[in-house]
Amino acid sequence: MLIKAKINSSKLEKEMGKEKNINHKGKIVDIKEEKIKVSIIAKSACSGCHAKSACTMSDSKEKIIDIINYGKNFEIGEEVNVVYKESLGWYALFLGYVLPFILVFLCLILTLLITEDELQSGLASLILLIPYYTGLYLFKNKIKKNFEFVIEKIYY
Repeated sequence: MLIKAKINSSKLEKEMGKEKNINHKGKIVDIKEEKIKVSIIAKSACSGCHAKSACTMSDSKEKIIDIINYGKNFEIGEEVNVVYKESLGWYALFLGYVLPFILVFLCLILTLLITEDELQSGLASLILLIPYYTGLYLFKNKIKKNFEFVIEKIYY
């Protein structure tokens, strides 16, 4: 038992220095000069459960991802592997949920200290989300450059 733990810990130490990637199998649905559209099936965490047929909570959705074409030879209908860095998922989570939560919370506390009116504080906090998400929308092309997907051929 002790030897097995040492093997697992040494494996963990090797992987800590590497950037983790997320992989999805997909199918190419469209190819244009600069973009390749790949269809992937995004599954919820419970979709792999053995009881999913009896449960209404399981969920899977088809998503289309635009990937920059770097001149590799791909064909429509070809199965590929879509790869992206795990850290990009955390970055998206931060921009979409964590940062707005922090801003709303800080605005709520500050306006409550200044106005001492809960209604005004709550409304000001919620109204703050409008310029935040508008800014995300306006800068989406600049933000999109940080999210780079790579596709790899699947060889059987």
